[in-house]
Amino acid sequence: MSTSREHFGSRLGFILAAAASAVGIGNLVGFPVNAAKNGGAAFLFIYALFVFLVCVPVMMAELSAGRASQRGPFGCYQLFAPKHPLWHFGGFLSVLTPFMIAVFYLVLTVWILGFLLEIIGGNLRAMAEPEFFGSFITGKSLFVYLVIVAAFVAITLHFGVQKGIERGAKIMMPALFFMLVAMVLFILTRDNAFAGVKYYLIPDFSKLTTQVINGAMSQAFFSLSLGMGIMITYGSYMDRQASIAESARLVAIADTAVAFTAGLLVLPAIFSFNPNTNPDELSSSSVSLVFTFLPKVFLALEASLGYIGATTVAAIFFILVLFAALTSLISIIEVPVCAVMDQFKSGRNRSLLMIGAAIIVVSLGCVVSFGMADFFTHFINYGNCEAGTKCKSFFDLIIDVFYDTILPLNGALICVFVVYQWKKRNFDKELENGDADYKGSIMEKYINFSLGTFIPLLLLLIFINTVLSKFFGTSLI
Repeated sequence: MSTSREHFGSRLGFILAAAASAVGIGNLVGFPVNAAKNGGAAFLFIYALFVFLVCVPVMMAELSAGRASQRGPFGCYQLFAPKHPLWHFGGFLSVLTPFMIAVFYLVLTVWILGFLLEIIGGNLRAMAEPEFFGSFITGKSLFVYLVIVAAFVAITLHFGVQKGIERGAKIMMPALFFMLVAMVLFILTRDNAFAGVKYYLIPDFSKLTTQVINGAMSQAFFSLSLGMGIMITYGSYMDRQASIAESARLVAIADTAVAFTAGLLVLPAIFSFNPNTNPDELSSSSVSLVFTFLPKVFLALEASLGYIGATTVAAIFFILVLFAALTSLISIIEVPVCAVMDQFKSGRNRSLLMIGAAIIVVSLGCVVSFGMADFFTHFINYGNCEAGTKCKSFFDLIIDVFYDTILPLNGALICVFVVYQWKKRNFDKELENGDADYKGSIMEKYINFSLGTFIPLLLLLIFINTVLSKFFGTSLI
């Protein structure tokens, strides 16, 4: 076991860093709209159940395996299953997944930075036009923004766990919370805003279909950054005397609180813009909402705040989203960087250079997937593509495979790995470090039972259903 491994400097630093990895674009925009479309408070209740009954146990499994092994996901699987190549493949998949997710998340972050700069430049009115986004994502300025984002992430990761990741989280996460609450308080003063609150919080149990419940489960799992290797990596940086169970609960509470609060911002803002809004007609895509719909919402504030006032509110919102994107991106890239450091015993800067260069090269294929290069724009045929056409871009493929599909499989694998390969007794022993009350508790019994039975089965069901729906146009439920 390495004695020189970096660790978080404080419990608060770990909580903020882990929460920062979980809070992303989907929490701030996609989650509120999905909740409103699928039963409001009824969806929120189902979501919260999944967070604490399914996702927290999985997070505890990932954190425990990381802390006990003092390695990232690939090294963790190798250490606890040295003679089982199939488990090594599971570790490799847990590194490849965040690498590929970082590729498309880098592109989204570049777009957010670009939109923020456009807003600051006084172009909010132009951004509200339907054709703006299409021309923006094919502009050469994206390559400049790519360099800026890549440089910021590289500098943060260069300084390591305490001086880079932890310090960045301690600055950006409180700022994000403050801006989010301030924006909520402001938006709730707008005309018709409480119509959005009503639609968001009044439960409609008639909308809770099997597919909606499955969607709530998926949303909860994705929202907490599970299956990406992040929590295994961050677990390897944890203090051995910290309570993993309590830490996991605090991260889940912070992530859920941000998602819930975001609903009090986004839905009231939309209803203030158009009192006759029907949330069922809103796009579930965070990309569509952030880049094509919300600029119209902010421009509508011009009538009461003036153009400068509307621009200021829009800029604050995009700074908020940028912070969420950057903190997530930093966490995602740290996983493959950590893996290279563990496997090849190389220094942080050399590992970061290798991984960073590879991510940028692949991300360029995503950047040009929207019309700049026909090869990447019309990359592959699957799912709902017509025969003989390639309707899926390189960007689409990466999202469909590595974000929408592989994550629940990775989650199922870590559950089975911890309980049956690493063994329950070792898992329990690790959880008892820093938490003397855990041994023999009801929570211990539930965690062991759930991780060894229904949780991996649920995740496997989601994986199979996603494969069928994404690639074959059918589903199990």
